[in-house]
Amino acid sequence: MKVRTLILLIVLAAIAGFAALNWNAFMTPTTLSLGIADIQAPLGIVMLALMCVVIGFFLVFILYLQTSVLFDTRHHARELRTNRELADQAEASRFTELRGVLEAGLKRQSEAGLAARAALLERMDLLDKDWKAALEQTELSLSANMGELEDRLDRQAGGVILDKIS
Repeated sequence: MKVRTLILLIVLAAIAGFAALNWNAFMTPTTLSLGIADIQAPLGIVMLALMCVVIGFFLVFILYLQTSVLFDTRHHARELRTNRELADQAEASRFTELRGVLEAGLKRQSEAGLAARAALLERMDLLDKDWKAALEQTELSLSANMGELEDRLDRQAGGVILDKIS
């Protein structure tokens, strides 16, 4: 229980106890002036009734305040929920946009990789053809040089054999 509520209950209990202890004084009739007329009534009961009316007024006022606070809280909660949903949608939109940007970047990078691979394969094929042509050229050159050496050796061997025969 809150401290304010406890204090209020203690004050109301004290007033009720005071009225009970002095009930005879509360019930003693007195002449009361209403401004226009004078009446005979117990002053204690009139004051107790006025205090009950004031307490009733404050209870209604408190009920009104709590009700308005409750409605404001619900309204703010609804606005907060709406704003949270908008923020979630914006965030989802940003994620979707980011996904699109990443996919486009990856696609460009993949296409660039494929183009580089195709260029590399083409260059390798060209180098392979050049290498094979150079190898054939070297083979032909080597074969020609070996044939020339064989001819020289045959001529020299033929000349040495003829010298030995003669």
